[in-house]
Amino acid sequence: MSAGLIEPHGKQLINRSLEGHERQDTFEQAHALPRITLSKRNIADLQCIATGIYSPLEGFVNEADYNSIVKDMRLSNGLAWSIPVTLQIPESDAEKCRLDSQIALAHPNGEILAVMTVKSKFTPDQDHEAQNVYLTTEDAHPGVKAMKAEGPVYLGGPISLVNDIPYDNFLEYRLSPVQTRLEFANREWNTVVAFQTRNPIHRAHEYITKTALETVDGLFINPLVGMTKSDDIPADVRVKCYETIMSLYYPKDRTLLGVFPAAMRYAGPREAIMHAIARQNYGCTHFIVGRDHAGVGDYYGTYDAQTLFREFNADELKIQPVKFEHAFYCKLTGGMATAKTSPSAKEDRIHLSGTKVRAMLRDGKKPPAEFTRPEIAQILIDSMQAPALSAV
Repeated sequence: MSAGLIEPHGKQLINRSLEGHERQDTFEQAHALPRITLSKRNIADLQCIATGIYSPLEGFVNEADYNSIVKDMRLSNGLAWSIPVTLQIPESDAEKCRLDSQIALAHPNGEILAVMTVKSKFTPDQDHEAQNVYLTTEDAHPGVKAMKAEGPVYLGGPISLVNDIPYDNFLEYRLSPVQTRLEFANREWNTVVAFQTRNPIHRAHEYITKTALETVDGLFINPLVGMTKSDDIPADVRVKCYETIMSLYYPKDRTLLGVFPAAMRYAGPREAIMHAIARQNYGCTHFIVGRDHAGVGDYYGTYDAQTLFREFNADELKIQPVKFEHAFYCKLTGGMATAKTSPSAKEDRIHLSGTKVRAMLRDGKKPPAEFTRPEIAQILIDSMQAPALSAV
């Protein structure tokens, strides 16, 4: 690892994946343990914990850390952490999960993935969690709905991965922090800006990522491919868009694509902090924060995520936020811009809503070139007219 790379959050990159004889022995012993079947969100969190994406977490958070995160956006030791990563179970499974004992964590296909030592078992006030983390208790909020659906009983404790999590997509892009840090070092990138997205890259995204790239050594495009809302564009379609636009419109030697396996929580400002921490663990020094980062509906203010970063100093978050206003195509200047750089009136600015763009795509109409590259528009049109495609 290059001495020039940023240190992981908490100073140590966590690895909770067992190897060799220890892995095999623990896997075999796990078959005799009480078993919990994981949800899609659990599996995404398990992957992020085991590979160090969520460093310094070594497992699902215990009650003390949970309470501290919900109240103060910090672990109980004071380290910045904005969203509780929890293992929630139904009450019917609670009795078999005893304190200071081990349980097996299984994939829905029945395969045991990990062993967990139960250090904490508690039943918190989920409305209190929802109000603090998501700023609402409404089930209409997809993050609140998903959280409550996971179960009312929370388990905390360290995990050990004993089996590879089965994936059949994006295998070449499923890079761990160890792998990205090695790649950054090999490319001699000491400064790297990360771009989080759950949407295809349109012209506004292209503008802000390239503007940020002007100031650093490399750009890490790191789209989230875990669980998202049913009306979000499927991950397989998005990855095809990323591959296409990067091959045609970005410098290959200064950009890298890797997928972020996390589940989307739609927690707005708090999720922006969590996303930044994960990218610091990947080895990135800078993190793009645009309008309504990780937002949904009207639950958060347009730039609330940018404001929240002010609550953490440089000693708490080493990664630096790169803040952008809403970008648009400016007819007056003939290029992409923001309100900071364009003197144009609103009628001279082209930016379409996601609802309007989806309607155009369903009708087989290409959005204007000022909004998206034609190659990307065609991929999206084809996907909209192929209902067999399903979200990851």
